[in-house]
Amino acid sequence: MDDHLDAAVRALSWNPATPGSVLLRLLKLDHRDVRRAVTQRAGLPPEVVDAILADPDRRLRQDFADSAAADPAQRARLVDDPHPKVVLALAIGPTPYRGRVEPLPDWAYERLLKNPDERIRRETVVSYLVPARVLAGLADHPDGALRAAACRAWEELPDATRELLLRDDDLKVRQAAAMQVCREDAARTAWLVESLGGSYLVNDVLRTGRLSRELAEQLVAQPRPVPVAANPSLPPDLVRRLAVDPDPYIRLVVSARPELTEAERAAIDYTVEPEARLRLLDWVWDAREDIGLLRRCATSAHTWLRRSAAVCPALPPDMVELLARDEDFAVRLLLCEFHPEPPPELLLDLYLHGSHRAVEMLITKPGFPSAGLAARFLDSPDPRERRLALRDPALTPEDLERLCREGLPGLVARDPRLPLARIRELLADPDLLGSVAGNPALPVEDMQRLLDAAGVPA
Repeated sequence: MDDHLDAAVRALSWNPATPGSVLLRLLKLDHRDVRRAVTQRAGLPPEVVDAILADPDRRLRQDFADSAAADPAQRARLVDDPHPKVVLALAIGPTPYRGRVEPLPDWAYERLLKNPDERIRRETVVSYLVPARVLAGLADHPDGALRAAACRAWEELPDATRELLLRDDDLKVRQAAAMQVCREDAARTAWLVESLGGSYLVNDVLRTGRLSRELAEQLVAQPRPVPVAANPSLPPDLVRRLAVDPDPYIRLVVSARPELTEAERAAIDYTVEPEARLRLLDWVWDAREDIGLLRRCATSAHTWLRRSAAVCPALPPDMVELLARDEDFAVRLLLCEFHPEPPPELLLDLYLHGSHRAVEMLITKPGFPSAGLAARFLDSPDPRERRLALRDPALTPEDLERLCREGLPGLVARDPRLPLARIRELLADPDLLGSVAGNPALPVEDMQRLLDAAGVPA
């Protein structure tokens, strides 16, 4: 298969209009990338799913197990796959960038958690997708790691079960249970700090666990007590001590505490660098439905508070408009990424002028503007701006031809508004074959002819 036909076959594997008959032929091709692309499509016809699940190539079934676009009920059919790597991929689940997938049915998780392979059980139980109601059923499991996972469903557990977990014979189970109550229990906070030692989990305890006066003083006296600086139970005098700490990051953490007034924040010598990567403030996210608190954060002079407010979907419309004009780029970007209705012009502005890699994904947001883009960008000397004109539903056939001549032939070749005669004319251009094969308006008979030319079995 020459390079042009290879590009065409690849394009058919992701063309949203490719029917099941063509996808089944693509699965017969000895082409790893094409076969994987088919497994990653959304809305696969039942006959194509059946073919994937019955395919002797373990890698194909594993790719489907890892598909973020696949129907979870269909992925769950792999729960008893004969190859452990396929079941392991199902247990781990898809992890799309800045995305979330639907969980498998409860019965599938229950089956995975009974798998004789310890790796599969452990990968299943650490998945964020497993519902709390499933985790709660593990509280009396003989495997300590699974009992520890049940603690993540603390609110689902009866009091008697909680007490048993807090006194469990397994240290890690007791620690997992204690972490669920340490916000209100200073004794268990102290025990966790001691027993966790150098574990990464100790930072969560230091940041959120209730502190006795004695432990708080010990922790503040240690070098660089960053997590403690955010702890809600830190006594006020120790907060004031850390507010003038020589470490600028500790001062920054203190400046973002919830109990401080705007004047008290301003009195602290802190700086938020434009490129600083700051975690979402716990106390803002915990109160993400509190409109009053969100308003206070969105109107704060503190950049960290505004960034945290921008992530909360319940932010009211007037505060969305306010943060859309924020001087901090990260505030505007987070608003676009996480709010259900970011301003369309902000999406466009960040896409055109932002430097962060995430801005490239903004064009996929439902609210990204389309009407009027041809008038604004058709004459732009910048190809990236001219490309936006293709999103305009009012773009004329003449405009399409112009864009085809002026440096965007590949993108134009994928446009379903092209007349059929023009699409078939572009099929004759080897250099555009990989683009036009991705056109949703390409007739099925033309798709089949491309596969014939590429030697794909019927």
